[in-house]
Amino acid sequence: MAADTHKRPGGRPRTASRVAAVQALFQGEQAEESVEVVIDQFVRHRLPATPGADPAEDYEAGRVPAAEARLFARIVREAVRTQETIDTHLMEILPVDWPLNRLDPVLRALLRAGGTELAMTDGPPAKVVINEYLDVAHGFFSGEEPRLANGVLNRLARILRAGEFEPE
Repeated sequence: MAADTHKRPGGRPRTASRVAAVQALFQGEQAEESVEVVIDQFVRHRLPATPGADPAEDYEAGRVPAAEARLFARIVREAVRTQETIDTHLMEILPVDWPLNRLDPVLRALLRAGGTELAMTDGPPAKVVINEYLDVAHGFFSGEEPRLANGVLNRLARILRAGEFEPE
């Protein structure tokens, strides 16, 4: 499950960390593996570049070699630790006829990772987080999913970081 070839975060380690976090959250949910097992697998097998390989080949093979392991692990651990709280917010934002468990599992992982970063008070500004995850969404999806992610993360940011936005 690598990002599309047209949107690789090659020279953007923080974006690559977010791509890897989304992949790890997806893997953890699908395989029902513990957060530490998934992080360990990624750090050992998917974050290091393949010696001599073209970066495009690494991405096609599901690797994210430009990722910062520390940021990646923090996002994944926090997303799992705060999943219940983030999911509650997401369920309040999503339309009633479109419950969280109905979303594409990659989109669900992306919203959880983005929501987690929005909940981190020591992270980048909310608009930066939203833009980063919008870039990540465009790497995974070519349909309406990036638009949905943008709208949901914008609403979530106004809940979690209201002070960064003008009152509506």
